[in-house]
Amino acid sequence: MKFTQTYLKLVKKYLPSPMVIAIFLTVFTAVLALFFGQIPADKNPATFIANAWQKGFWELLEFTMQMVLMLILGHSIALSPVIEKFINRIVSYCKSNAHAAILVTLFSVLMGYFNWGLGLVFGAILARKVGEYAHEKHIKINYPLIAACGYTALMVWHGGLSGSAPLTVNKAGHSLENQMDIVPLTETIFSASNMVVFMLCVLVLPIFAWWLSKGKFSDIYPKTKYNNQFDATALQGAEKLDRSEFLAVVFGGIFLIVWFLQLFEAQFSINFLSLNNVNFLLFSLAILSHRSLAGFLHSIETAILGSTGIIIQFPLYAGIMGLMKYSGLLESVSQAFVHISSAKTFPFFAYLSSAIVNILVPSGGGQWQVQGPILIEAAQKLGVSNAKTVMALAYGDQLTNMLQPFWALPLLGITGLKARDILPYSVLFMLVGALIFLSALYLF
Repeated sequence: MKFTQTYLKLVKKYLPSPMVIAIFLTVFTAVLALFFGQIPADKNPATFIANAWQKGFWELLEFTMQMVLMLILGHSIALSPVIEKFINRIVSYCKSNAHAAILVTLFSVLMGYFNWGLGLVFGAILARKVGEYAHEKHIKINYPLIAACGYTALMVWHGGLSGSAPLTVNKAGHSLENQMDIVPLTETIFSASNMVVFMLCVLVLPIFAWWLSKGKFSDIYPKTKYNNQFDATALQGAEKLDRSEFLAVVFGGIFLIVWFLQLFEAQFSINFLSLNNVNFLLFSLAILSHRSLAGFLHSIETAILGSTGIIIQFPLYAGIMGLMKYSGLLESVSQAFVHISSAKTFPFFAYLSSAIVNILVPSGGGQWQVQGPILIEAAQKLGVSNAKTVMALAYGDQLTNMLQPFWALPLLGITGLKARDILPYSVLFMLVGALIFLSALYLF
């Protein structure tokens, strides 16, 4: 555990908040652009750099809103009565530490593949409920391990149905379309290699969790019942419409019908799943799962607190992208990548750099906007496919979530644990994931 204590000490002492990091990265990129960018001789360098930053700053407002909706709608579904009943059913099968570790990992991975917001909150609530159940039934478990199992959703999300980079480049008009065209989902999320990766995660991670469960138990248990369900009994008069199940079913059903009509019009193509279409489906499922507008809105109020980082930081990431793109710095940095890589080694360097950058930029969507242009430019010069480059970035980003305390905050808040409690186990999950992702990049 010495590594864990040292790592947490370093993080606490030297790693600023993501907002501060975004500001530092902005200043750092501006300085690089000033000295190494391709600034026209007839332009004032400071004015040129400032214009490049501001031009990029506003280019990703649509993408920012897409990411916010994807997080809060998935979070909303995780807080619904439907999911609560499902969680309670799973908990009833957790008769031992091994059962709990396997089931929490398995369902967290499955939910994380569907949506990262849903997976993160689902895994956290499931781990909390398992802890409560074990305490009530006097079952010995390792509660910090179970919580770490609930966090594994964040290790599969970017290769799943809410993966921001693959879904972004699947849509016409994305920010890099002129550079890389459109990359269909059949080459990224639904490629044979990524499906193998997902199946390996589904099989290997629960088995590894079972192996970890053979270790020591803990004396840490949640002492109170977790309850975040909305009580609508206090609503009066016209407010009762807000708790009308009929109104929620009709309104949510309209969303669902329209979604299926568009899917039919697209001839049930897998590539139909753009960011907008995924969010449209999540909107329907969130309303239907709560069975009242009041419950839905209450869950959104809870979920939206976790999206503040995205709302404020994404324009800064967009500004960094603008600095690189419009100053010519992108060409210089991508050329450096080409010098240290070959077509064979580039996926590894893309994967490694993504894993490192994720510690500083803890957002897959923001990371794609900052790092994507550099990697794609270098990949095309080396003859590496755009799809493989996108997935290398996705794998690296999701891997070090197991080492990144930022997205663990909702889980820690729900489970009542601290980062030092789950990190020893999440790091081990990360090492197993690293083997799976690297194998996929080199064998396919």
